[in-house]
Amino acid sequence: MNTRDTMELKEETIRAQYEAALGMVFGFDHAPRLAKPLVVAAVAERSPGVGTRPTFRSTVPGMATRTTARPGGVRLAERVEGLGDGLVSPVQAAVLNALRRSLAIALAMGETFSAQSGLAELKRANLEGRVPEPRRAEFGELLAGEALVVLFTFGNALAYLIAPHVGTTTVELGEVEEVLTDNAPLALQGALWELDQDIGALATDDVKLVAVVSAFAEALMKKVQIRAENGARTSVFTGGSWKVEADGLTLSGFKPAKAAKGGMIAMAFKKPHEVVGNHIAKYQSLRLSKMLMAYDFERRLNPFAELGGFIFTFMGDGKPGTGKTTLIQMMAGLLNDYCKVAGYPFRYQNFSIDQIDSYQGKSGQNAKAFIDAVLDPSVIGFGTIDDIDQVAGKRGDRQSSAGQQEVTAVFMQAFAGAGTVVRGNCTFGMFSNYPENVDDALRQRAGARFLVDGPQSKEDYIDILSLLLGKNHAIPVGEHDLFAAQEIKKAVAASFEGHSKPHEEGLLKVWDRVSGKIGKLDTLAKMGAYLKAIQEADERFTGRAIKNITDAVKVRAMDFELPDEWMDQPDLFLFKPYDEKLAMIRGLMTPISVEMVIQEINRYADSEFRYADKSDEVAIEAMVRDFGRTEEAKRRYLEGKG
Repeated sequence: MNTRDTMELKEETIRAQYEAALGMVFGFDHAPRLAKPLVVAAVAERSPGVGTRPTFRSTVPGMATRTTARPGGVRLAERVEGLGDGLVSPVQAAVLNALRRSLAIALAMGETFSAQSGLAELKRANLEGRVPEPRRAEFGELLAGEALVVLFTFGNALAYLIAPHVGTTTVELGEVEEVLTDNAPLALQGALWELDQDIGALATDDVKLVAVVSAFAEALMKKVQIRAENGARTSVFTGGSWKVEADGLTLSGFKPAKAAKGGMIAMAFKKPHEVVGNHIAKYQSLRLSKMLMAYDFERRLNPFAELGGFIFTFMGDGKPGTGKTTLIQMMAGLLNDYCKVAGYPFRYQNFSIDQIDSYQGKSGQNAKAFIDAVLDPSVIGFGTIDDIDQVAGKRGDRQSSAGQQEVTAVFMQAFAGAGTVVRGNCTFGMFSNYPENVDDALRQRAGARFLVDGPQSKEDYIDILSLLLGKNHAIPVGEHDLFAAQEIKKAVAASFEGHSKPHEEGLLKVWDRVSGKIGKLDTLAKMGAYLKAIQEADERFTGRAIKNITDAVKVRAMDFELPDEWMDQPDLFLFKPYDEKLAMIRGLMTPISVEMVIQEINRYADSEFRYADKSDEVAIEAMVRDFGRTEEAKRRYLEGKG
């Protein structure tokens, strides 16, 4: 929907509904028709021996199937305030305000729909008992359509308004059942009754309260979307767009208008010069950050994803203390700053070991919630999985818990499953000190490899010493140009050239054998022979490895950095139409060369051989230690016995 076609849902129209909305929040009676109560209100016996439930079953045809549930009081304000210690907390107040505001917006949207669809005229005629017989069916269909519009708007506004308070806690609600379409007021009462039940059953504190309200709003929208697809009379709503200026909320048919969750990111961001060493990893992180900013929110696609040079998943591996966390802080800081300038919503989430749950299925749900939050096409997303070797278990590993196995299955499906769609609005980074302990299939789903090897040269160590000492000293620097070695272009060129030959001993043997037999690898046939020789040396080098290599080559073909002024002045690039951005990027691309392909084959194969060799070596060393301990124990035992 073009913003020029968007109408304003006036603030005075919304505020006129505040009294009715507040009445719903404070209390009403509702007898459930479709859902079963989760929280049963205690009913006192009238006298000993007299039950509180109906004894007789109606014999009137059709009456036996009608609900016999008695109307119960729905007191949402009391339910929410009852979670506190006598005083309303800021979070509880925010939830109640969001409820009132979203109900008022929904009722105002219902009035607008009613006026534009002709329902208002039929309502007046119905009050006077003069609805023409031919229009009675239309009247019922429009009432049902208004109910769906009001319900979806309520869920949409509630999810949007509560989003800044949502944390990492998730709850599993299931499907919303009490969706009534007789008329708009009854529809809202049914939804509020079910929300009240969910809060009573699942919310034990403020954090869970927000999680329940957010999950309910999302579930309500999904249910109403399905109902609206079945030919409901909602064309007035689906064909228009309304803006609530005070909240920045746009209502555009049955499409969720999501806000970035979690508020401000609490993280110590790092500048690029504060990442010492790790030249290729730093360079690729910088470029990936700018690539993400090219995402087009209208088209919901990134030109880099269309051209084939986008990094959707990557793995950063290295020894402890080499700078993986610093790299995450740098990339998150860059994205946060770029998004602030452009006014884009940015969402960073980390999946860690504390989200592995002992309840069956819960770890998988946590992983799915993490994936969905980062994939959200209405935000720029960056998801990290730190210490993935601890979080995701190897299949067949007896030491891995059921929760870790669930997480592995979810990540594999999300990163390269049948339903994976790469829009280019987000990226996932997997980091580990021990990548050899990560499941082979999951590790191969990392499209790019960032070797995080930390400071390497003498200049790197001088730079990191100066950086970490700070400024509270007068020690002279000496004969050294501070941070000159961290100039990325020079360092990266040297790093890429270093992969013209393999580094790992096992791969170097394959290289020497193939190049000695067929000469310089300067054709596709010769490079294919080299790849086959690698596969013969390591059977895990499959078709997915070739795809990851070719993706990395395409990234190298885009071996240019989007100018900083394009990030600082969004009108130069970020705010341009999608096709124009695509043409600008295509104009900067460079042809693929033989050197690029060879270097990327060696980079990727080096990492696989490094993982395999290290995995085998670690296992051998562990067995040697065990044998040594056994021998020493036997020797001491025999000495003591003798």
